[in-house]
Amino acid sequence: MFGWKVKPVECIRGNVMFNGSMVAIVTPFKDGKLDEDTLKRLVEFHVKSKTKALVPCGTTGDSATLSLAEHERVIELVVDTADKRIPVIAGTGSNNTTEAVRLTKHAKEAGADAALLIAPYYNRPTQKGLYLHFKQIAESVDIPLILYNIAARTAVNIEPETIAQLAHEFKNIIGVKEASGNLEQMARIKYLCPKEFALISGDDALTLPVLSIGGVGVISVVANIVPQDVAKMVDNFEKGNLKKAQEIYYKLLPLIKSMFLETNPICVKTAMEMLGMCEPGLRLPLCPMNEENVKKLNNALVEYGLLKRKK
Repeated sequence: MFGWKVKPVECIRGNVMFNGSMVAIVTPFKDGKLDEDTLKRLVEFHVKSKTKALVPCGTTGDSATLSLAEHERVIELVVDTADKRIPVIAGTGSNNTTEAVRLTKHAKEAGADAALLIAPYYNRPTQKGLYLHFKQIAESVDIPLILYNIAARTAVNIEPETIAQLAHEFKNIIGVKEASGNLEQMARIKYLCPKEFALISGDDALTLPVLSIGGVGVISVVANIVPQDVAKMVDNFEKGNLKKAQEIYYKLLPLIKSMFLETNPICVKTAMEMLGMCEPGLRLPLCPMNEENVKKLNNALVEYGLLKRKK
């Protein structure tokens, strides 16, 4: 980044609070507006399903199509409904540093347990710009912060050295949701960062491999519909039952693939409609799935045992 090289050191920050199966919860809409009753019901569903944390207003939560007022309301609703029974990691990232600070301050005031900060999108900042962006947020709000690295969405990769520099300098930057798809990069993050810095999978299809290199869990899309199975996979791995974890992982893979037939969260919301979990609700520029992909998604739900095959 600046010509320096971070050396791996051990830094104990206490127990990792955020681990296991964490759900990037969808934001349900009804008649184009936020469906508050369904959102509350989904929170209750995850509390009962042993989900370890809820992540509102992430990519899966339609953060890009929410107004500022809706964004804040979703976080407030999830925090209030969870009522400290399950941690809430509020999505508060932005490509505008001032706005990210504002959203993160609001999340803390609302009672969120942590904030998830996506790399600034569209701007394509340099590594120095990324460092200064997250530095300003960390210095402005005293709340645990989890970075979110997903270059496919943001057009910029947070390099492991940048993550490590932030992790070493700011105690409230406690982890990263890694959705780069690059396991070698994730291993470098584990090598360079403090011992208790949390590596979290941001890709359902890579959860088990990420766990094997020291990851602590996943912020999951597919767990919106099968939270108990994702939780069991992670739990079995943590207990040393690799064979059982692999069995669940390979059962999940076709279902995971179906969640990404089209741009997230189109598929998971369509699946939830098919399962009677929420009404269809997409805002432009996201649009309904094409007919061929709807058939593929339906087949995946049937094969998994979530739907009965139509006669």
